Amino acid sequence: MKKLAVALLFISGAVFAQDIEVVKGNFDFLKDQKEINVEFDYSNFTMMKEKKSEAQYIEERAAELNEKSKGNGNIWKKKWDSAKESIWNPKFLELVNIVLTKEKKDVSFQEGLSTPYTLIVQTVWLYPGWDAGIMKQPAKVTTNLKFVETANKSNVLLEISSSEAPGDQWGNNYSNESRLGEGYAKTAKSLAKLLLKKAYK
Repeated sequence: MKKLAVALLFISGAVFAQDIEVVKGNFDFLKDQKEINVEFDYSNFTMMKEKKSEAQYIEERAAELNEKSKGNGNIWKKKWDSAKESIWNPKFLELVNIVLTKEKKDVSFQEGLSTPYTLIVQTVWLYPGWDAGIMKQPAKVTTNLKFVETANKSNVLLEISSSEAPGDQWGNNYSNESRLGEGYAKTAKSLAKLLLKKAYK
């Protein structure tokens, strides 16, 4: 039994591993900024271990759910389509601002701002995880976080790679969309902590 517990602990540690690293650029330009515009880019990401396109994942998942219970796949598809705006984006924005506010930093990240700099949250890869009650696996979210000049978005001032940010909650969470939302929250939290070390000391 002890061996099983140790094994499960080891597996959990591996599951919750997240890498966040600076790909290029520096943090100097952020120092005096009070507001940062944020844009979310979901235009070209893959899913699952097989690296399926989003369209392929939606088609297969909807068909699977419709087969189990007619119409459920169509209902799920609507939930999935709305998840970006209703769960993932808000989770990211909420957590990055909470972490910075707790440290009394006078800076906020919001969508739709007219500011000198924009953070583009580019989704690269998603794994929705699963929850079977007794056993579960968290979602994983991989993103590229690019700080660009708003007036010239091809000018990337800072690029940060966030790999396999885990998404899970205490208790049970049977919603793929919600688990992924927690992955975006974890991404935001890790980004905010990095900014506190490098930009907003």
